[in-house]
Amino acid sequence: MHAPTSPTARDEWRAHPLLPVAAGLGYATSVIHIYGIGPFYGPVATEFGWSRTEVTFGLTLATLVQAVGGVFIGLAVDRFGPRRFGVIGLVLLGLAFALLGTADGSLLNWYLLWGLVALAALPVQASVWTSAVASRFTVSRGMAFAVTLCGASIAAGVFPPMATWLIGALGWRGAFPVQAAIWLGIAFPVIFVFFHGRYDKGRRQTAEDAVSRPADLPGASLREGLTSSVYHRLFVASLLFTFTVIALVVHFTAILGDAGASPMTAAAIASFVGWFSLAGRLGTGALLDRLPASLVGAAVFLLPVLGCLLLLLGGGSLWAMGAASALIGLTLGAEIDVVVYLLTRHFGLRNFGGLYGGLLAALSIGTATGPLAAAQFYDRTGSYAGFLWLALAFMAASSVAIGTLPRGKAAYAAH
Repeated sequence: MHAPTSPTARDEWRAHPLLPVAAGLGYATSVIHIYGIGPFYGPVATEFGWSRTEVTFGLTLATLVQAVGGVFIGLAVDRFGPRRFGVIGLVLLGLAFALLGTADGSLLNWYLLWGLVALAALPVQASVWTSAVASRFTVSRGMAFAVTLCGASIAAGVFPPMATWLIGALGWRGAFPVQAAIWLGIAFPVIFVFFHGRYDKGRRQTAEDAVSRPADLPGASLREGLTSSVYHRLFVASLLFTFTVIALVVHFTAILGDAGASPMTAAAIASFVGWFSLAGRLGTGALLDRLPASLVGAAVFLLPVLGCLLLLLGGGSLWAMGAASALIGLTLGAEIDVVVYLLTRHFGLRNFGGLYGGLLAALSIGTATGPLAAAQFYDRTGSYAGFLWLALAFMAASSVAIGTLPRGKAAYAAH
Protein backbone atom coordinates (compact mmCIF):
# COMPACT_ATOMS: atom_id res chain seq x y z
CA MET A 1 0.00 0.00 0.00
CA HIS A 2 1.53 3.29 -1.12
CA ALA A 3 1.42 6.45 0.98
CA PRO A 4 -0.54 9.25 -0.69
CA THR A 5 1.63 11.76 -2.50
CA SER A 6 1.53 15.37 -1.40
CA PRO A 7 -0.44 17.65 -3.73
CA THR A 8 1.46 20.14 -5.85
CA ALA A 9 0.52 23.77 -6.33
CA ARG A 10 -0.95 22.86 -9.71
CA ASP A 11 -3.06 20.13 -8.09
CA GLU A 12 -4.45 22.61 -5.55
CA TRP A 13 -5.39 25.17 -8.20
CA ARG A 14 -6.87 22.48 -10.47
CA ALA A 15 -9.07 21.21 -7.63
CA HIS A 16 -10.25 24.61 -6.37
CA PRO A 17 -9.60 27.25 -9.05
CA LEU A 18 -12.44 29.61 -8.15
CA LEU A 19 -12.39 29.39 -4.37
CA PRO A 20 -9.81 32.20 -3.97
CA VAL A 21 -11.72 34.27 -6.54
CA ALA A 22 -15.01 33.85 -4.68
CA ALA A 23 -13.27 34.57 -1.37
CA GLY A 24 -11.71 37.68 -2.92
CA LEU A 25 -15.09 39.00 -4.06
CA GLY A 26 -16.43 38.30 -0.58
CA TYR A 27 -13.57 40.18 1.00
CA ALA A 28 -14.13 43.12 -1.37
CA THR A 29 -17.78 43.29 -0.38
CA SER A 30 -16.94 43.02 3.31
CA VAL A 31 -14.91 46.28 3.18
CA ILE A 32 -17.40 48.35 1.19
CA HIS A 33 -18.01 50.51 4.26
CA ILE A 34 -14.26 51.18 4.59
CA TYR A 35 -13.09 51.69 1.01
CA GLY A 36 -16.41 52.96 -0.30
CA ILE A 37 -17.12 55.68 2.27
CA GLY A 38 -14.44 58.27 1.40
CA PRO A 39 -16.33 60.12 -1.37
CA PHE A 40 -19.40 60.43 0.89
CA TYR A 41 -17.59 62.34 3.66
CA GLY A 42 -17.62 65.72 1.90
CA PRO A 43 -21.28 65.72 0.79
CA VAL A 44 -22.57 64.40 4.14
CA ALA A 45 -20.49 66.88 6.15
CA THR A 46 -21.58 69.77 3.92
CA GLU A 47 -25.29 68.95 4.08
CA PHE A 48 -25.40 68.51 7.86
CA GLY A 49 -22.68 70.98 8.87
CA TRP A 50 -20.56 68.30 10.54
CA SER A 51 -16.79 68.19 10.90
CA ARG A 52 -14.81 65.45 9.22
CA THR A 53 -14.11 63.98 12.64
CA GLU A 54 -17.84 63.70 13.36
CA VAL A 55 -18.52 62.03 10.01
CA THR A 56 -15.54 59.68 10.35
CA PHE A 57 -16.45 58.56 13.87
CA GLY A 58 -19.14 56.26 12.46
CA LEU A 59 -16.46 54.15 10.79
CA THR A 60 -14.50 54.20 14.04
CA LEU A 61 -17.47 52.73 15.91
CA ALA A 62 -17.95 50.00 13.31
CA THR A 63 -14.33 48.86 13.34
CA LEU A 64 -14.08 48.95 17.14
CA VAL A 65 -17.00 46.51 17.28
CA GLN A 66 -15.05 44.29 14.88
CA ALA A 67 -12.02 44.53 17.17
CA VAL A 68 -14.06 43.28 20.13
CA GLY A 69 -15.86 40.53 18.21
CA GLY A 70 -12.99 39.30 16.05
CA VAL A 71 -11.79 36.52 18.35
CA PHE A 72 -15.32 35.18 18.91
CA ILE A 73 -16.10 35.12 15.19
CA GLY A 74 -12.77 33.39 14.55
CA LEU A 75 -13.54 30.69 17.11
CA ALA A 76 -17.00 30.20 15.61
CA VAL A 77 -15.48 29.83 12.13
CA ASP A 78 -13.11 27.18 13.49
CA ARG A 79 -16.11 25.25 14.79
CA PHE A 80 -18.76 25.69 12.10
CA GLY A 81 -16.82 26.60 8.95
CA PRO A 82 -16.83 29.92 7.07
CA ARG A 83 -19.54 29.50 4.42
CA ARG A 84 -22.65 30.28 6.44
CA PHE A 85 -21.04 33.37 7.94
CA GLY A 86 -19.92 34.71 4.58
CA VAL A 87 -23.10 34.10 2.60
CA ILE A 88 -25.54 35.47 5.18
CA GLY A 89 -23.26 38.27 6.40
CA LEU A 90 -22.76 39.81 2.96
CA VAL A 91 -26.50 40.28 2.45
CA LEU A 92 -26.83 41.90 5.87
CA LEU A 93 -23.87 44.20 5.24
CA GLY A 94 -25.24 45.31 1.89
CA LEU A 95 -28.56 46.24 3.50
CA ALA A 96 -26.83 48.08 6.36
CA PHE A 97 -24.63 50.06 3.96
CA ALA A 98 -27.69 51.03 1.91
CA LEU A 99 -29.41 52.35 5.04
CA LEU A 100 -26.67 54.97 5.54
CA GLY A 101 -28.52 56.90 2.84
CA THR A 102 -31.44 57.43 5.26
CA ALA A 103 -29.40 59.63 7.65
CA ASP A 104 -31.59 62.47 8.94
CA GLY A 105 -28.98 64.99 10.15
CA SER A 106 -28.81 63.78 13.74
CA LEU A 107 -25.39 62.52 14.84
CA LEU A 108 -27.12 59.94 17.05
CA ASN A 109 -29.01 58.63 14.02
CA TRP A 110 -25.78 58.54 11.99
CA TYR A 111 -23.96 56.57 14.66
CA LEU A 112 -26.88 54.16 15.13
CA LEU A 113 -26.83 53.46 11.39
CA TRP A 114 -23.10 52.76 11.66
CA GLY A 115 -23.90 50.45 14.57
CA LEU A 116 -25.99 48.37 12.17
CA VAL A 117 -23.05 48.33 9.73
CA ALA A 118 -20.79 47.18 12.57
CA LEU A 119 -23.03 44.25 13.49
CA ALA A 120 -23.50 43.24 9.85
CA ALA A 121 -19.73 43.35 9.21
CA LEU A 122 -18.91 41.04 12.11
CA PRO A 123 -19.63 37.72 10.32
CA VAL A 124 -17.73 38.71 7.15
CA GLN A 125 -14.34 39.56 8.61
CA ALA A 126 -11.15 38.60 6.79
CA SER A 127 -10.75 35.44 8.87
CA VAL A 128 -13.88 34.03 7.20
CA TRP A 129 -12.48 34.31 3.68
CA THR A 130 -8.87 33.34 4.47
CA SER A 131 -9.79 30.32 6.61
CA ALA A 132 -11.60 28.67 3.70
CA VAL A 133 -8.62 29.25 1.41
CA ALA A 134 -6.11 28.06 4.04
CA SER A 135 -8.06 24.81 4.39
CA ARG A 136 -7.67 24.04 0.67
CA PHE A 137 -4.21 25.43 -0.18
CA THR A 138 -0.89 24.46 1.40
CA VAL A 139 1.85 24.45 -1.23
CA SER A 140 0.49 27.54 -2.98
CA ARG A 141 -0.97 29.21 0.09
CA GLY A 142 0.89 32.49 -0.42
CA MET A 143 -0.50 33.01 -3.92
CA ALA A 144 -3.97 31.78 -2.93
CA PHE A 145 -4.03 34.29 -0.07
CA ALA A 146 -2.86 36.99 -2.46
CA VAL A 147 -5.75 36.31 -4.86
CA THR A 148 -8.22 36.32 -1.96
CA LEU A 149 -6.92 39.50 -0.40
CA CYS A 150 -6.86 41.22 -3.77
CA GLY A 151 -10.52 41.75 -2.94
CA ALA A 152 -9.51 44.82 -0.95
CA SER A 153 -7.47 46.03 -3.92
CA ILE A 154 -10.51 45.69 -6.15
CA ALA A 155 -12.56 47.54 -3.54
CA ALA A 156 -10.04 50.40 -3.38
CA GLY A 157 -9.97 50.61 -7.17
CA VAL A 158 -13.69 50.33 -7.86
CA PHE A 159 -15.57 51.87 -4.95
CA PRO A 160 -14.21 55.48 -4.90
CA PRO A 161 -14.93 56.27 -8.58
CA MET A 162 -18.19 54.31 -8.46
CA ALA A 163 -19.35 56.27 -5.41
CA THR A 164 -18.21 59.60 -6.88
CA TRP A 165 -20.11 58.95 -10.11
CA LEU A 166 -23.24 57.77 -8.30
CA ILE A 167 -23.19 60.77 -5.96
CA GLY A 168 -22.99 63.09 -8.97
CA ALA A 169 -25.86 61.28 -10.70
CA LEU A 170 -28.15 60.44 -7.78
CA GLY A 171 -26.96 62.45 -4.79
CA TRP A 172 -25.30 60.84 -1.79
CA ARG A 173 -28.57 59.45 -0.42
CA GLY A 174 -29.33 57.51 -3.57
CA ALA A 175 -25.71 56.47 -4.08
CA PHE A 176 -25.55 54.36 -0.91
CA PRO A 177 -28.24 51.77 -1.83
CA VAL A 178 -27.41 51.72 -5.54
CA GLN A 179 -23.72 51.05 -4.89
CA ALA A 180 -24.59 48.22 -2.52
CA ALA A 181 -27.07 46.71 -4.99
CA ILE A 182 -24.71 46.88 -7.98
CA TRP A 183 -21.81 45.26 -6.17
CA LEU A 184 -23.86 42.51 -4.50
CA GLY A 185 -25.42 41.71 -7.88
CA ILE A 186 -21.92 41.11 -9.28
CA ALA A 187 -20.28 39.33 -6.36
CA PHE A 188 -22.94 37.34 -4.56
CA PRO A 189 -23.70 34.70 -7.25
CA VAL A 190 -20.01 33.75 -7.51
CA ILE A 191 -19.67 33.54 -3.74
CA PHE A 192 -22.82 31.48 -3.33
CA VAL A 193 -21.71 28.88 -5.88
CA PHE A 194 -17.97 28.59 -5.27
CA PHE A 195 -17.26 29.58 -1.65
CA HIS A 196 -16.83 26.28 0.26
CA GLY A 197 -14.17 25.61 2.89
CA ARG A 198 -13.00 22.09 3.64
CA TYR A 199 -14.51 22.12 7.13
CA ASP A 200 -17.87 23.75 6.49
CA LYS A 201 -20.60 21.91 8.38
CA GLY A 202 -23.84 21.01 6.73
CA ARG A 203 -22.36 19.98 3.36
CA ARG A 204 -21.46 16.64 1.91
CA GLN A 205 -17.83 15.77 2.71
CA THR A 206 -15.47 14.36 0.10
CA ALA A 207 -12.71 11.88 0.87
CA GLU A 208 -10.27 14.78 0.94
CA ASP A 209 -12.42 16.67 3.42
CA ALA A 210 -12.74 13.70 5.75
CA VAL A 211 -9.00 13.31 6.26
CA SER A 212 -8.91 15.69 9.20
CA ARG A 213 -10.78 18.33 11.10
CA PRO A 214 -9.23 21.57 12.38
CA ALA A 215 -8.96 20.23 15.94
CA ASP A 216 -6.95 17.25 14.67
CA LEU A 217 -4.39 19.32 12.76
CA PRO A 218 -0.93 20.04 14.17
CA GLY A 219 -0.62 23.57 15.44
CA ALA A 220 -0.32 25.81 18.43
CA SER A 221 -2.93 26.02 21.13
CA LEU A 222 -4.57 29.38 21.74
CA ARG A 223 -2.47 29.83 24.87
CA GLU A 224 0.77 29.01 23.07
CA GLY A 225 -0.05 31.41 20.29
CA LEU A 226 -1.27 34.31 22.41
CA THR A 227 1.78 34.18 24.69
CA SER A 228 4.35 33.94 21.87
CA SER A 229 6.67 36.88 21.17
CA VAL A 230 6.20 36.15 17.45
CA TYR A 231 2.47 36.68 17.88
CA HIS A 232 3.07 39.91 19.82
CA ARG A 233 5.22 41.33 17.02
CA LEU A 234 2.60 40.37 14.44
CA PHE A 235 0.04 42.20 16.59
CA VAL A 236 2.14 45.38 16.82
CA ALA A 237 2.95 45.38 13.11
CA SER A 238 -0.73 44.88 12.22
CA LEU A 239 -1.83 47.70 14.50
CA LEU A 240 0.71 50.32 13.42
CA PHE A 241 0.59 49.66 9.70
CA THR A 242 -3.20 49.43 9.45
CA PHE A 243 -3.52 52.64 11.50
CA THR A 244 -1.63 54.48 8.78
CA VAL A 245 -2.51 52.78 5.50
CA ILE A 246 -6.29 52.65 6.08
CA ALA A 247 -6.31 56.30 7.14
CA LEU A 248 -4.45 57.19 3.95
CA VAL A 249 -6.93 55.24 1.81
CA VAL A 250 -10.04 56.59 3.55
CA HIS A 251 -8.87 60.21 3.36
CA PHE A 252 -6.95 59.97 0.09
CA THR A 253 -9.50 61.75 -2.08
CA ALA A 254 -9.70 64.52 0.54
CA ILE A 255 -5.89 64.74 0.74
CA LEU A 256 -5.68 65.12 -3.04
CA GLY A 257 -8.60 67.53 -3.14
CA ASP A 258 -6.97 69.77 -0.55
CA ALA A 259 -3.83 69.70 -2.71
CA GLY A 260 -5.82 71.17 -5.61
CA ALA A 261 -7.22 68.18 -7.52
CA SER A 262 -10.84 68.30 -8.72
CA PRO A 263 -13.25 65.76 -7.17
CA MET A 264 -13.23 63.44 -10.18
CA THR A 265 -9.48 63.80 -10.71
CA ALA A 266 -8.90 63.01 -7.03
CA ALA A 267 -11.17 59.95 -7.26
CA ALA A 268 -9.41 58.76 -10.43
CA ILE A 269 -5.95 59.13 -8.88
CA ALA A 270 -7.17 57.49 -5.66
CA SER A 271 -8.37 54.52 -7.72
CA PHE A 272 -4.72 53.89 -8.67
CA VAL A 273 -4.26 52.69 -5.10
CA GLY A 274 -6.55 49.75 -5.78
CA TRP A 275 -5.14 48.82 -9.16
CA PHE A 276 -1.51 48.99 -8.06
CA SER A 277 -2.53 47.03 -5.00
CA LEU A 278 -3.53 44.16 -7.29
CA ALA A 279 -0.01 43.99 -8.69
CA GLY A 280 1.55 44.41 -5.25
CA ARG A 281 -0.56 41.70 -3.68
CA LEU A 282 0.04 39.15 -6.43
CA GLY A 283 3.74 39.95 -6.39
CA THR A 284 3.84 39.63 -2.60
CA GLY A 285 2.02 36.29 -2.78
CA ALA A 286 4.56 34.93 -5.27
CA LEU A 287 7.47 36.17 -3.13
CA LEU A 288 6.00 34.66 0.04
CA ASP A 289 6.10 31.21 -1.57
CA ARG A 290 9.78 31.69 -2.47
CA LEU A 291 11.51 34.01 0.03
CA PRO A 292 11.50 34.49 3.83
CA ALA A 293 8.14 36.06 4.60
CA SER A 294 9.52 38.35 7.32
CA LEU A 295 11.95 39.95 4.87
CA VAL A 296 9.27 40.30 2.20
CA GLY A 297 6.95 41.99 4.71
CA ALA A 298 9.65 44.33 6.04
CA ALA A 299 10.46 45.49 2.51
CA VAL A 300 6.93 46.12 1.26
CA PHE A 301 5.93 47.87 4.49
CA LEU A 302 8.44 50.62 3.68
CA LEU A 303 7.01 51.57 0.27
CA PRO A 304 4.32 53.96 1.62
CA VAL A 305 7.07 55.97 3.31
CA LEU A 306 8.11 57.18 -0.14
CA GLY A 307 4.47 57.81 -1.03
CA CYS A 308 3.96 60.01 2.02
CA LEU A 309 7.14 61.94 1.24
CA LEU A 310 5.84 62.64 -2.26
CA LEU A 311 2.54 63.92 -0.85
CA LEU A 312 4.41 66.12 1.63
CA LEU A 313 7.10 67.45 -0.70
CA GLY A 314 5.58 67.10 -4.18
CA GLY A 315 4.03 70.55 -4.26
CA GLY A 316 0.61 69.32 -5.32
CA SER A 317 1.73 68.15 -8.77
CA LEU A 318 -0.32 65.46 -10.43
CA TRP A 319 2.72 63.27 -11.08
CA ALA A 320 3.58 63.29 -7.38
CA MET A 321 -0.02 62.42 -6.49
CA GLY A 322 -0.06 59.57 -9.00
CA ALA A 323 3.29 58.20 -7.86
CA ALA A 324 2.22 58.38 -4.21
CA SER A 325 -0.98 56.53 -5.08
CA ALA A 326 1.02 53.80 -6.83
CA LEU A 327 3.48 53.35 -3.94
CA ILE A 328 0.73 53.20 -1.33
CA GLY A 329 -1.21 50.82 -3.55
CA LEU A 330 1.70 48.42 -3.95
CA THR A 331 1.60 47.91 -0.18
CA LEU A 332 -2.14 48.20 0.53
CA GLY A 333 -3.29 44.94 2.03
CA ALA A 334 0.22 43.46 2.01
CA GLU A 335 0.13 43.66 5.79
CA ILE A 336 -2.76 41.20 5.79
CA ASP A 337 -1.15 38.92 3.19
CA VAL A 338 2.12 38.82 5.14
CA VAL A 339 0.56 38.57 8.60
CA VAL A 340 -1.87 35.78 7.64
CA TYR A 341 0.87 33.84 5.86
CA LEU A 342 3.24 34.15 8.83
CA LEU A 343 0.45 33.18 11.22
CA THR A 344 -0.25 29.91 9.40
CA ARG A 345 3.45 29.08 9.07
CA HIS A 346 4.34 29.77 12.70
CA PHE A 347 1.17 28.50 14.39
CA GLY A 348 -0.54 26.08 11.99
CA LEU A 349 -4.26 25.75 11.23
CA ARG A 350 -5.48 24.10 14.44
CA ASN A 351 -6.60 27.41 15.97
CA PHE A 352 -6.20 29.65 12.93
CA GLY A 353 -9.59 31.35 13.32
CA GLY A 354 -9.10 32.18 16.98
CA LEU A 355 -5.52 33.39 16.60
CA TYR A 356 -6.34 35.40 13.50
CA GLY A 357 -9.31 36.84 15.35
CA GLY A 358 -6.84 38.27 17.88
CA LEU A 359 -4.77 39.85 15.12
CA LEU A 360 -7.98 41.08 13.54
CA ALA A 361 -8.52 43.06 16.76
CA ALA A 362 -5.25 44.89 16.01
CA LEU A 363 -6.27 45.40 12.39
CA SER A 364 -9.68 46.70 13.48
CA ILE A 365 -8.27 49.05 16.13
CA GLY A 366 -5.88 50.47 13.55
CA THR A 367 -8.72 50.83 11.05
CA ALA A 368 -10.89 52.51 13.66
CA THR A 369 -8.38 54.97 15.06
CA GLY A 370 -6.27 55.82 12.00
CA PRO A 371 -8.96 57.61 9.94
CA LEU A 372 -10.18 59.36 13.09
CA ALA A 373 -6.65 60.56 13.92
CA ALA A 374 -6.20 61.85 10.37
CA ALA A 375 -9.50 63.72 10.63
CA GLN A 376 -8.41 65.22 13.96
CA PHE A 377 -5.15 66.43 12.45
CA TYR A 378 -7.11 68.09 9.65
CA ASP A 379 -9.76 69.66 11.89
CA ARG A 380 -7.12 71.09 14.26
CA THR A 381 -4.51 72.23 11.74
CA GLY A 382 -6.36 72.56 8.44
CA SER A 383 -3.90 70.12 6.86
CA TYR A 384 -3.07 66.41 6.71
CA ALA A 385 0.69 67.08 6.84
CA GLY A 386 1.06 66.25 10.54
CA PHE A 387 -0.61 62.90 10.06
CA LEU A 388 1.60 62.08 7.07
CA TRP A 389 4.72 62.60 9.20
CA LEU A 390 3.24 60.39 11.91
CA ALA A 391 2.52 57.75 9.27
CA LEU A 392 6.20 57.66 8.30
CA ALA A 393 7.24 56.75 11.84
CA PHE A 394 4.53 54.12 12.31
CA MET A 395 5.25 52.39 9.01
CA ALA A 396 8.97 52.23 9.81
CA ALA A 397 8.20 50.70 13.21
CA SER A 398 5.90 48.08 11.68
CA SER A 399 8.62 47.15 9.19
CA VAL A 400 11.07 46.56 12.06
CA ALA A 401 8.52 44.41 13.95
CA ILE A 402 8.05 42.14 10.92
CA GLY A 403 11.69 42.11 9.87
CA THR A 404 12.88 40.85 13.26
CA LEU A 405 10.72 37.71 13.22
CA PRO A 406 12.61 34.38 13.12
CA ARG A 407 13.27 33.16 9.59
CA GLY A 408 13.89 29.48 10.28
CA LYS A 409 11.42 26.73 9.39
CA ALA A 410 8.38 27.15 11.64
CA ALA A 411 7.14 24.30 13.76
CA TYR A 412 3.91 23.94 11.80
CA ALA A 413 5.14 25.06 8.38
CA ALA A 414 4.10 21.84 6.69
CA HIS A 415 0.49 22.45 7.54
